Amino acid sequence: MYPFIPRICNAITPVVDEHFLSYNEIQKVSNLLQNIPYERGSVMLKNELNTFDETEMRRSNVKWIPHTPEWSWLYYIIRDKVDFINKNTWNFDLTSIIESIQYTEYKGDEKGHYDWHIDIGNDIVTNCRKVSISILLSSPDEYEGGELLVNDGGSIGDSYSPPKKLGSAVIFPSYLLHKVNPITKGIRRSLVLWMGGSTFK
Repeated sequence: MYPFIPRICNAITPVVDEHFLSYNEIQKVSNLLQNIPYERGSVMLKNELNTFDETEMRRSNVKWIPHTPEWSWLYYIIRDKVDFINKNTWNFDLTSIIESIQYTEYKGDEKGHYDWHIDIGNDIVTNCRKVSISILLSSPDEYEGGELLVNDGGSIGDSYSPPKKLGSAVIFPSYLLHKVNPITKGIRRSLVLWMGGSTFK
């Protein structure tokens, strides 16, 4: 018997890039978003009786950024930066960005939030997610509450909360539990995207 020696990777480590998007890039995103309609944020989790109240799990409004030429610059920025981080942190097999970028707003007047969840699902698309990306588009003085928490496998109370900084990004394996705490004032704006490929390897 000749066991192989696995390559060590940081399988439960979130990565923070405090300068992921510049101020000018964020302004360009904001201007282009004006032409995209809002939808109500939904969740993948359902129960067998179909009586699950989504508002208890998630309260947010979203827009889906299409794969069109006017948005290609943003997809390329995210792809290149996350590909570099992945190769130096988890080394997952990533092949493409299949899904659209999700722009999300959490509002204080409705206590916007997203309770504990993972980003991997059972359908053909979410099953392929490997890396989750959350990019903050709000300054910390624009809202209160709304902390992003990422659990690294320890107790929920010890979950990691990255600093609130305009243009910063948190990148982490899509199988990690995470949440957005309720907003108590203002609006929290962010971009969310997933990169993936075939089954984990």
